[in-house]
Amino acid sequence: MYLLPSLFTLGNMFCGYACVVYAMRGEFETAAPFIGFAIVLDMLDGRIARLTGTASDFGVQFDSLADVISFGIAPAILSFSWGLQPLGRLGWAAGFLFVTAAAMRLARFNLQAAGGGDKRYFVGMPSPAAAAVPAATVYAYPWAFYDYREALPVLAMVLVPAMLMVSTIRFRSFKTIDLQARRPYRVLLLIAAAYMLITWLHRYVLVVMAYSYLASAFIGMAVTRFRHRGGRSLAAPPQTSSTESPPLDTVGRPG
Repeated sequence: MYLLPSLFTLGNMFCGYACVVYAMRGEFETAAPFIGFAIVLDMLDGRIARLTGTASDFGVQFDSLADVISFGIAPAILSFSWGLQPLGRLGWAAGFLFVTAAAMRLARFNLQAAGGGDKRYFVGMPSPAAAAVPAATVYAYPWAFYDYREALPVLAMVLVPAMLMVSTIRFRSFKTIDLQARRPYRVLLLIAAAYMLITWLHRYVLVVMAYSYLASAFIGMAVTRFRHRGGRSLAAPPQTSSTESPPLDTVGRPG
């Protein structure tokens, strides 16, 4: 076991546990950000393991088990305590479905990572991004629901990311971004502006980011289908009418 990346994974798991504890106490405004902290730590442990050459099979399995807690159990309990509880057994089922989808998504990711593949895309919505949808929503509106009619939209907030996790829809991956490559100064200015925007309007910006990534796969599918149809129509040969008159020779008689 390499200690350095495992410490970040352990911090990721602790954030998921803390989210569960605060959610059960009804402190949703405190519970939701812990999922965001877990996402940051989950991004760092893999990068640090690769940079320091301390990646191992143990680290991969430990990271997956931590992700089940932080991005499966924690957002499910947070969603149930915040908005699914008035739905009774239906809310229980929706939360368990999210946990199941997260576990299946992580197991499939481990198999695909071992077999290689296109690193530019994820097959299915990544579990951290799926967990960010309920976490950002609860953080933006931390007041719980007590009426089942108000709680019905919470089902979509939980079930849509769950279905996307086990789907075959491709989501863009940012792992191929080279942070060591040279960039113009304006890129740094844009990053600084984004950082200030998140710091200033973090509740609403995080919601926009979470749902934008969720919708990005559907937008990409629509653009790809539109381009495919447009290219196919341009490649099709022009159709000629069967009643077209035969060509004429140079003196005007039929050729």
